Amino acid sequence: MSDVTAVKTLVSKYNSLKQEVGKVIVGQDDVVNQILISIFSGGHALLIGVPGLAKTLMVNTISQALGLDFKRIQFTPDLMPSDILGSEILDENRHFKFIKGPIFSNIILADEINRTPPKTQAALLEAMQERAVTVSGHHYKLDLPYFVLATQNPIEQEGTYPLPEAQLDRFLFKIDIDYPNLEEEIEILNREHDLKGDKKINQITTYLSEAKIKEFQGLVNQIIIESHLIKYIADIIVNTRNNPFLYLGASPRASIAILKSSKAFAAMNGRDFVTPEDIKQAAIPVLQHRVIVTPEREMEGVTSKQIIKQIIEAVEIPR
Repeated sequence: MSDVTAVKTLVSKYNSLKQEVGKVIVGQDDVVNQILISIFSGGHALLIGVPGLAKTLMVNTISQALGLDFKRIQFTPDLMPSDILGSEILDENRHFKFIKGPIFSNIILADEINRTPPKTQAALLEAMQERAVTVSGHHYKLDLPYFVLATQNPIEQEGTYPLPEAQLDRFLFKIDIDYPNLEEEIEILNREHDLKGDKKINQITTYLSEAKIKEFQGLVNQIIIESHLIKYIADIIVNTRNNPFLYLGASPRASIAILKSSKAFAAMNGRDFVTPEDIKQAAIPVLQHRVIVTPEREMEGVTSKQIIKQIIEAVEIPR
């Protein structure tokens, strides 16, 4: 199969996935797109939204459509690392036996990740970076594909522990989830009424498999990007480090994240090559959680997203 044919197959599956998710999730097209892009890029995502916006249902629906195992972990102040990773117990033969924790799944929903102390948050770091965990000196590989989709409530701050920069940097995308509009709200109510108590998730058909997802991830990695576009990514990143409105700029991990996700955006748009528009689409969800606004600008209400948009507009597009 040629690369172009393979990309067309990927686009067809991608569109089918979106339609399937749309049977359960009303609206939120950009959110679903970005979650799927992060998965096909092999990256994790941080979902920001108030309670009640169907974040858990969305992730569960996507995992079922992809044919992947799904586990939800509710992060609370008393959650321990062993509650996530698993622990060793002494069996009836007085041998130590490792009982796997919920982290051993394909898709992990880390619900309200900022509600647990840093020690427990850090239990995810090795899994996110290395796709493996170490417990009592033993190294365990996780099944691939593997994704962490974490949620945070942007409003409630009491009893929360902000994620350290090192952990934020492991998320490929930060995805903002907004309220539905009036028409979407009406559609949500109509669908809920029509269900008559049935489960929404029962409507979902599985379209992919672990093997097919790995194949598509390999295809995304092969998407062509010209050298002048690689420089364009580097120019954007360097501008975040020199911007007077930013206290902290983006790291090389951010430039690699833009590279990977811009390839995925290109593939989902039916191309086997990256364009400047793909890079622009990738830049905001990749960068907005990786830079820190200066205190003065933050007090004025300036957000990292606004500054990133200004940087993208200021950097010359290569011809």
